[in-house]
Amino acid sequence: MQKLRIASFNVALDRSFSGALVDEIAGAGSVQLHNLAAMVQQVRPDILLLNEFDHDGEARQADHLITFARKYLAAGEQGMDYPYYFLAPVNTGLTGPKALNGSDAPVLPQDGLGFGAFHGQYGFAVLSRFPLDTDKLRSFRRFLWKDMPSARLPALNGQSYYPPDVLAFLPLSSKNHIDLPVCLPHGRRLHLLASHPAPPIDEGPERRNSCRNHDELRLWHDYIRPGRADYLVDDKGSRGGLETGADFVILGDLNADPKDGNGFRRAIRSLLADPGLNQEVSRGRLQPASQGARRLRPFEPRRGPARLWTHVNGLRLDYVLPSARLKALASGVHWPAPEQDETGWFWRSNGRPARRSLGSDHRLVWVDIMP
Repeated sequence: MQKLRIASFNVALDRSFSGALVDEIAGAGSVQLHNLAAMVQQVRPDILLLNEFDHDGEARQADHLITFARKYLAAGEQGMDYPYYFLAPVNTGLTGPKALNGSDAPVLPQDGLGFGAFHGQYGFAVLSRFPLDTDKLRSFRRFLWKDMPSARLPALNGQSYYPPDVLAFLPLSSKNHIDLPVCLPHGRRLHLLASHPAPPIDEGPERRNSCRNHDELRLWHDYIRPGRADYLVDDKGSRGGLETGADFVILGDLNADPKDGNGFRRAIRSLLADPGLNQEVSRGRLQPASQGARRLRPFEPRRGPARLWTHVNGLRLDYVLPSARLKALASGVHWPAPEQDETGWFWRSNGRPARRSLGSDHRLVWVDIMP
């Protein structure tokens, strides 16, 4: 089999109200949509995860995802055809029976089971050139945070930040965690472990979002280690982690930098160091990198190497992490240097990153593997 290119891209297609992205894609479109499509066409991934792609929350209607793929990604001489797709149900903008502080009147976005002004804001989707085995999909959207052993639940002044009646319905996953098998040629199967954990920002001394991000990363780390995920129960009631010996790729905007940022960095460091991952990609010579990020001047000092940054704030947040048995051939972050940015998608004339509305504040990350 020839090489397989897998990519993760936070496309920043979140909008301020439900249905806005649907109308934008179906209607006249936008500069952002055209630019994002052109970026994807340049990189040409075989499998693509889109983070921050709004939908109805339950993923009942995928028409706008199909239209985006056909109208934008497949357009022109460099068009990419993605005949297989999956829209993931998410927790963003979905309220529980109470506000997260225990009162009786939940208010969005802060009281969503995942932060969001409406159900489906900041959702995610998968596009693929190969069939997706949705019948074997595992989803952990409803797994309760309190049911993770030794969960890092937020506390304030020695007391649980969330009341017991809130913990009784609060899921761990701020959006979703999905294990989606891809059917490759010659009978091979590749498990896409996709998610978009909560960003460790907009919190108080209780560190509620940092705690959630830490445990959302831990979910995948436990899932890939034999015997460590016996506590996990998916949304269909099946228990346990990934089948031993299965090939997988962890991918998404993980909102965690191993050296910088506001979160608890131990979770991402531990995940990247796991021998079950291809260490050349996670920590070695094939870590996805770019020339463009080297020219970035963040507002805050950074310890991490600039070439690995995937966000305009000077952070490595976006990942494609293949399992150890998968041979990695090449990798990259799609972020040209200013003098190479002929289109103006990435840089302004003053040397600052281009506006988010022209593309995204994140950069597309890709890895080539030989299954």
